[in-house]
Amino acid sequence: MFIITWLETAVSWILVTFHALLSPMFGDASGITWGLSIVGLVIVIRVLLIPLFVKQIKAQRNLQILQPQMKEIQKKYAGDRQKQSEEMMKLYRETGTNPLSSCLPIIVQAPIFFALFRVLQGMSRGVAVGVLTPELVAQGREATIFGVPIYGTFMNASETPNPTATHVVTLAMIILMSLTTFITQRQLIVKNTAADNPIVRQQKLLLYIFPIMFAIGGINFPLGVLIYWLTTNLWSMGQQFWVIRNNPQPGTPAFEAKARRDAAKAAKKAGTVAAANTAAIEVAEEAKPVRNQPKKQSRKKRKG
Repeated sequence: MFIITWLETAVSWILVTFHALLSPMFGDASGITWGLSIVGLVIVIRVLLIPLFVKQIKAQRNLQILQPQMKEIQKKYAGDRQKQSEEMMKLYRETGTNPLSSCLPIIVQAPIFFALFRVLQGMSRGVAVGVLTPELVAQGREATIFGVPIYGTFMNASETPNPTATHVVTLAMIILMSLTTFITQRQLIVKNTAADNPIVRQQKLLLYIFPIMFAIGGINFPLGVLIYWLTTNLWSMGQQFWVIRNNPQPGTPAFEAKARRDAAKAAKKAGTVAAANTAAIEVAEEAKPVRNQPKKQSRKKRKG
């Protein structure tokens, strides 16, 4: 519980800091202030998680490189699951590969997500959690987004000032949260995973499990938590898109697409250089001084 308490303090402190910065512009009890404070919390956390994201990318690359050896082990010990698992672990140790590194950003965010849930849940009950003061809790309880308090959930809509608005807004956020989760996972599988990767089957399973889990659990998430998760999904989509486009894994559709783009750029550059050289030659030819040949005079004029 010490870790959760510490995280509640850290999460609430970041919220309070952003709230203090945004209050002069939008007001202390504004839903915009509290909503943007949650977005600010996401940005801070995702920036801090960039080193883990780099480890995730490296782990995914290592797993991709090890695919031939992993297939060989699976083929060799096809009838012995235990031996297959032992050989896989041995391969991971020898190559310094940790399959769990590919899940680190999600694993680390889970307790942060829970801490934010506790902070907003405390706000709904009028209880100050972390560094929140009773005054800030009161302001947070007054804050609404489209008429829905940030602590409102789909299930407790009847306890909010506008139950219908709460149902509509939280349901829309749950759908968006689940959809962005699906798109993020699908983008990774379709574009940046080799077709012969044995882990693809597990990833495809998670492609549907995670959105369903979030859709079911989302009915109990406060609006503020839904804002947090939707924002972090959008961040993940953008970050992942940049990595897949600029640094794809070898042997994947994204890698082939990048190779085609690079070839097109090289051809265009070569064509531009050739055109520039041609233009330079033409300019140089035009710049040459024109020599005026003397006019031939008649014999009569020369004698005169």
